[in-house]
Amino acid sequence: MNNITLMIHYGELSTKGNNRKTFIKMLAKNVRQALKGFSDIKVHYDRDHLFVDSSDNEIDEVIARLQEVAGIQKITPVYELEKDVELWKKKVIELLENVEASSFKCKVKRVDKTFPMHSYDVAIALADEVILKKGWKVDLHTPEITINCEIREKKAYLSCASYPGAGGYPLGMNGKAMMLLSGGIDSPVASYLLLKRGIRIECLHFAAPPYTSSQVIYKLEDILTKLSIYQESIRLHIVPFTDLQVAIYDKVDESYCITIMRRMMLRIAERYAKKRNCLAIATGESIGQVASQTLDSMLTINDVTSFPIIRPLACMDKLEVINLSKKIDTFDISIRPYEDCCTIFKPKKPTTKPKIKDCEYYESKFDYESLIEECLKNIETRIYKDGQELKVDHINE
Repeated sequence: MNNITLMIHYGELSTKGNNRKTFIKMLAKNVRQALKGFSDIKVHYDRDHLFVDSSDNEIDEVIARLQEVAGIQKITPVYELEKDVELWKKKVIELLENVEASSFKCKVKRVDKTFPMHSYDVAIALADEVILKKGWKVDLHTPEITINCEIREKKAYLSCASYPGAGGYPLGMNGKAMMLLSGGIDSPVASYLLLKRGIRIECLHFAAPPYTSSQVIYKLEDILTKLSIYQESIRLHIVPFTDLQVAIYDKVDESYCITIMRRMMLRIAERYAKKRNCLAIATGESIGQVASQTLDSMLTINDVTSFPIIRPLACMDKLEVINLSKKIDTFDISIRPYEDCCTIFKPKKPTTKPKIKDCEYYESKFDYESLIEECLKNIETRIYKDGQELKVDHINE
């Protein structure tokens, strides 16, 4: 085959009503963007499927790239044919030319009810041809190969294999969130899950030099290189958190330091998220994983904001998160031995049930507002596109 058509199945998009057309257009745009490095690519779509025409010698790479695009449920290489059973019989043998098997079944979907042959009769015609030319046996329960024929209004589609997609929604359909990115295992995975749900991200990192190493930033750069597979361009905003963090550990009881620090982070994140037109803050928190992630702690920390907070990992266990980090290829980067400010300043006995009134008491002991303003004023922004850092002349650009 010199050219192959890939049929893209929308999956969850099929549940959309009036917004369906908008979702499909966004998916087509994202697919074109994802495949911009390939030659001879054509993308077209209808209400039920999106189609990608590709040359045979690039098909494996094209499929692999499409599997990373959010909003795709399944990818099926198909013959796009005129509605002629004799043509289908000829093409089904071509389709199976390099396929090794001994059993099969035919599955026919007749969407166009005006087509004169019923689905069963088409299946019999195709099966007879395969038995005659290939010598395979029909197995309706556990076939090695399933031959699919979908008869639609304008064309028919013949296939024998499918590949899973990422699922979710097209990137950009559900707004933008400010992701708190630490460099550990959890936050990159949470970022990926946001992207998969069609949410664009900008990332906010709290740095505390000289207590934290500059190597943490290099970790983040490598993580964002991996995530730029799913979102072409990602902004990283680096917050100079040292003075505020030192003030917290100077004025606050050690058991409450992490709680107060997280409250300050949320205050900064909310103000900057609004400035960047984000609709939510997102974190890599998982319920009960550490002291600041108990429900009591979350309640007390969240008290400083009414802004939406998304926690994609909230009900996932650590092994699930690790497995997903390996899937998106961030695990080996995340476990490099360079710690962020949350780890460096970790108290020996943090409280797991902090009280709001106690936090307010400790916060009254120092002028945290002026320190927050300094943090916001001196944020450094970097932009990563296709794994490369772009130069930014001004922090608010």
